[in-house]
Amino acid sequence: MTHEEHHAAKTLGIGKAIAMLTSGGDAQGMNAAVRAVVRVGIFTGARVFFVHEGYQGLVDGGDHIREATWESVSMMLQLGGTVIGSARCKDFREREGRLRAAHNLVKRGITNLCVIGGDGSLTGADTFRSEWSDLLSDLQKAGKITAEEATKSSYLNIVGLVGSIDNDFCGTDMTIGTDSALHRITEIVDAITTTAQSHQRTFVLEVMGRHCGYLALVTSLSCGADWVFIPECPPDDDWEEHLCRRLSETRTRDIKELVEKRLGYDTPVTVLGHVQRGGTPSAFDRILGSRMGVEAVMALLEGTPDTPACVVSLSGNQAVRLPLMECVQVTKDVTKAMNDRKFDEAMKLRGRSFMNNWEVYKLLAHIRPPVSKTSASMHTVAVMNVGAPAAGMNAAVRSTVRIGLSQGNRVLVVHDGFEGLAKGQIEEAGWSYVGGWTGQGGSKLGTKRTLPKKSFEQISANITKFNIQGLIIIGGFEAYTGGLELMEGRKQFDELCIPFVVIPATVSNNIPGSDFSVGADTALNTICMTCDRIKQSAAGTKRRVFIIETMGGYCGYLATMAGLAAGADAAYIFEEPFTIRDLQANVEHLVQKMKTTVKRGLVLRNEKCNENYTTDFIFNLYSEEGKGIFDSRKNVLSHMQQGGSPTPFDRNFATKMGAKAMNWMSGKIKESYRNGRIFANTPDSGCVLGMRKRALVFQPVTELKDQTDFDHRIPKEQWWLKLRPILKILAKYEIDLDTTEHAHLEHISRKQSGETSI
Repeated sequence: MTHEEHHAAKTLGIGKAIAMLTSGGDAQGMNAAVRAVVRVGIFTGARVFFVHEGYQGLVDGGDHIREATWESVSMMLQLGGTVIGSARCKDFREREGRLRAAHNLVKRGITNLCVIGGDGSLTGADTFRSEWSDLLSDLQKAGKITAEEATKSSYLNIVGLVGSIDNDFCGTDMTIGTDSALHRITEIVDAITTTAQSHQRTFVLEVMGRHCGYLALVTSLSCGADWVFIPECPPDDDWEEHLCRRLSETRTRDIKELVEKRLGYDTPVTVLGHVQRGGTPSAFDRILGSRMGVEAVMALLEGTPDTPACVVSLSGNQAVRLPLMECVQVTKDVTKAMNDRKFDEAMKLRGRSFMNNWEVYKLLAHIRPPVSKTSASMHTVAVMNVGAPAAGMNAAVRSTVRIGLSQGNRVLVVHDGFEGLAKGQIEEAGWSYVGGWTGQGGSKLGTKRTLPKKSFEQISANITKFNIQGLIIIGGFEAYTGGLELMEGRKQFDELCIPFVVIPATVSNNIPGSDFSVGADTALNTICMTCDRIKQSAAGTKRRVFIIETMGGYCGYLATMAGLAAGADAAYIFEEPFTIRDLQANVEHLVQKMKTTVKRGLVLRNEKCNENYTTDFIFNLYSEEGKGIFDSRKNVLSHMQQGGSPTPFDRNFATKMGAKAMNWMSGKIKESYRNGRIFANTPDSGCVLGMRKRALVFQPVTELKDQTDFDHRIPKEQWWLKLRPILKILAKYEIDLDTTEHAHLEHISRKQSGETSI
């Protein structure tokens, strides 16, 4: 790009001012959005103002409206709540209050307003915008502003970001704070579950969400709840009998009394309350808030007098701008539909993701475990884990097994991957076999990196011996390459001509055909938590820079996304080559940073980003060049990134992937049944199940070969690479944007590839 274009990108906001406020209930991740708005606004040349205490601060003015600096948003990412405060404001609901708010903005030359809050807060912002001209006229008539001030502030741009743990705003797949709330709820449910199992108790938990059942529904999937009550789908008339049957088969006060009276169970009730709002935001919410903040700034600075108020929403893996009031209206339509008892309509208005969650929940929780087998319709499906362990594998196995059994199939589990398949380490799984697996990390079946090619003869023999008619492979890059070998082996062994599907499960997130892998979110949160603690350890010490090595093989996903979520100064990855000059520039950047009020630095390095510039080399370089200015510390996170309890995202993702895979498998087996046996030898009989374009899709493994860099075990194209300019800008680098990055900065999410529903 030309120097003129580069200059235009850097000066888009010169002469403009942006005010931002948080309103309504607080939500984890709001601070990430605040930080992004401030830093991207300053990067583009705009002045950015905090409005403290929400709309009340806007009405009161004075010290409630203060100009922000780059340093004033440092160390905010890991903080819950909102550091600029939030408050309910009766004054702003009256025209006199909005008149005072307009006066405060005009006097500071502010014509752009970013509001982070729920539907009520965003509706108030739209009302403010629609009245703006009349408000200016009244202020001018009263002599409170001059004609020149009125002309300079002739129109007000409004952009909304939805911050709400309830995920009740239509038009976005996820609101800021929802994922963090799920983390809090899941942690508590996991803790309560151990007590329930120890004392044979049944617990009833009440979660937040107001009129939206999203938190309750996703928690039920993530924790294997026996029953969930949500407003979008009230229980049927005979729900009492059904609930008691469910509890006896597996072990609000009305529910408590019912369970105690009918079954005699001790039934404590736990109301989680505002603990769901608190705590550190998850990695997802930090990244979501950051991306939405960037898009909000660009929307404001590109706004014209004719631009309607918009809300920045998440659509799949894109941050998009939607008409604010259209989304508010649909949100109100949901409530109206429920009030009118049109629950099917309400469910549809909630969106496809909500409906998919509900369908999977019904399959796993509202079915009667099979008690007998009918050989005429029964198929045999084997499930296995391959590659390194990843959190969420067990949830995928549980879902696969139970969906298979509910369909009348016989389900086998294979221990130790392809090696176990060759050795016959196979057993039949019943309904209770996978009980309690959802929240357990690692791989209970065992998993190895062994590929099948050298054991085709033994594998073929065991496929025949155990009458395996379909194979579900849950794992990483070895699962994908193993699938390719199975396709090739069909030329020699007819027994391998059975349908199979690969469910990507690896912390590296490096499987072609899917933008996300089971386990990557858990690893990302582990890295973030560790970085938070490491940064906190430096509080009160002298200037210090931390170099952290992450896993991922040659894939830089973890380093990049953790860099965004943890506020790193740099993230070195294989996909973006760097030189000694880049390292020198990073050191100089940190030298300058230490002259400010921010005394800490964070650098992430993907484990295989460069064979010469190792973690030790970078640590030694920073230590030498930082002498007298800062000292350095290094930390290799290693296999701790693979362990621990899976996050709500990974549990829910794995559960839906397992259900989808088994449904596909049942259809493929029936389709492949010929002359009394299964024979599947078409390309689409061996697939990767991936998350693409807001949906789970099946892609033949053979078609993915051309999209794969086998030497480095990564896809040739990776959607998250286009987020790297954001990381650099938020770290205050004077980056030299190339054409792609420039376009991405101006239309950060709409130009992005890889539409993936989170």
